Amino acid sequence: MADKIRKSPRLWTSAPIHGSRLPDAEAINQRIHAAFENLQAEDFARRTHFVGGRFENLYLDPQRIPELEIVLGHAESCARAILKLGRQPLQLGFWFNAQEPGQETSLHTHEEDNELLSGVYYVTVPKHSGKLVLLDGQLTTRIMPKAGHFLFFPPSLPHRVEANRSKERRLSIAFNLGPRAED
Repeated sequence: MADKIRKSPRLWTSAPIHGSRLPDAEAINQRIHAAFENLQAEDFARRTHFVGGRFENLYLDPQRIPELEIVLGHAESCARAILKLGRQPLQLGFWFNAQEPGQETSLHTHEEDNELLSGVYYVTVPKHSGKLVLLDGQLTTRIMPKAGHFLFFPPSLPHRVEANRSKERRLSIAFNLGPRAED
């Protein structure tokens, strides 16, 4: 009987991971961070993924922090180049991830709807605040994020964030890009 059981092959793959740096990131990040510090729980339109005593995803109207337009515009420009889309209408959804000392982000993917590309932008990255861990088949890649940098990857790529071992909050903006829904 055991002879008839087939094991699934364990594949080594190589998902495309892209990066970019936001021009004038330091000044923009200072303004985003300062504005975020002044937000209250009721300022968020929605909070989801309650894991480990915190909401991992904090959704905010982009009008609340004007500098978000710059960050999200750069993300969309990069996505168009990565996906070779030209002028095809895109929809961009985003959320904040505020990771306090001792907190981590659970293993997950972003393939919930019709996403074409996922990514993250780093606003504040204190020393020892955790690496982004990408699990690609048998390959595990750990990336030390840097404030002002974007990383882009396939929505199906499992990933998590290691525990924040610093004494400060780590702040990032995650996003998904996909085709704009027909009106």
